[in-house]
Amino acid sequence: MDPMATTEANDWRAYLMPAARERVVNKISETLQKHLPVSNAEGLKELQKIATRFEEKIFASATSQRDYLNKISLKMLSMESKAQHAPATSNTTATIEVVGLKEP
Repeated sequence: MDPMATTEANDWRAYLMPAARERVVNKISETLQKHLPVSNAEGLKELQKIATRFEEKIFASATSQRDYLNKISLKMLSMESKAQHAPATSNTTATIEVVGLKEP
């Protein structure tokens, strides 16, 4: 096994720039806003917090940058699918739980 490949696999987080992670969080937040419309600053702030926590959880558990991006992509696709089949509700917390981004 190539020692450089092992080092890169173990240290992939060090090579992911904070700006890239911020773009991922913003994309997650945009998707949440699309499916969970909020009308005030407090709601937007809560969605941003949820997006940030979700990204941090995936970042910590991913084994590589590819795994990180795959996990986020799959969750976003799953959220899109669940949101299409979720009952209409004005309760943001209930809807977030339905799409699977809030921890129980």
